[in-house]
Amino acid sequence: MERRAKEDADPINPQRVFWDLSPRLPDNCILSADSGSAANWFARDLKLRNGMMASLSGTLATMGCGVPYAVAAKFAYPDRVAIALVGDGAMQMSGLAELITVCKYWRRWADPRLIVLVLNNQDLNQVTWEQRALQGDPMYPATQQIPYFPYAQYAELLGLKGVRVDQPTQVAEAWDEVLAADRPAVLEALVDPEVPPLPPHISFEQAKHFAEAALAGDPRRGRMIRQSFRQMLDALTPGR
Repeated sequence: MERRAKEDADPINPQRVFWDLSPRLPDNCILSADSGSAANWFARDLKLRNGMMASLSGTLATMGCGVPYAVAAKFAYPDRVAIALVGDGAMQMSGLAELITVCKYWRRWADPRLIVLVLNNQDLNQVTWEQRALQGDPMYPATQQIPYFPYAQYAELLGLKGVRVDQPTQVAEAWDEVLAADRPAVLEALVDPEVPPLPPHISFEQAKHFAEAALAGDPRRGRMIRQSFRQMLDALTPGR
C-alpha cells in the first residue's frame, strides 16, 4: 500500500496526500470525508486511532457535506482538530461558501484548527471512473471537467491560512504547516485524476466496460490505462 500511495503520478498521486496525513493525525481529531474519490482515499489510506471520530455522507453519497460536517464538529467539540477531506467539485458546490462561516466563527473555538484538504484535479472524478467501469463510457469533458479555482489563495483572502502543493515532495511539509497553524487552513493539492479510485479487484464486466471506454476515445486513455495497470500489477504482486 505504501508503494502504491507514493508511486508516480501527474503531478501528485492523491493517495500520497492521504498517506502522508495518516501518521500526522492529531489525537482525538474529527474527520469528515466528502463524497467522491476523496472517500475512497479516506477509506484506503488513513489509519484511525482510538478517540478519533469520522463521518461520511453514507449511502446517500451526497456531495458537499465535508466542510459543513467539519464546521458542525467544531461547534460540538471546539477543543478538537477537525479535518475535512473534499474534492474540488464538492468544494465548489458548497465548501467555498462554508469558508465564510469558518471565517466568522473560528476565533470562538478553543482550538482554532479546522483544516480543509481540497483535491484539485478539475474533474468530477468518481463519476468519471464510474462511467468508465460501469457503462463503458469515455470521460465526457462537457459534464466532468470543472473550472480551476485558487482555493488556497481564496482562504488567504478570507484571513485564513492557505497552502498549495503541486509536487509530491511538498506534501508532508504542507501537512505539518497547516496542522501547526494558529487559524483554520486550506491545503490545496494538485492531484492526478487518472489514479483509479475504484476497487483494485474488479469484475470481468467492469474490466470489459473499462476497455470499451478506452476504445471509445476517452480523451485521457493513455494515462488512464497506465495508472490502472500500475494498480492492478501492485494487487497481483503485493510484495514487490
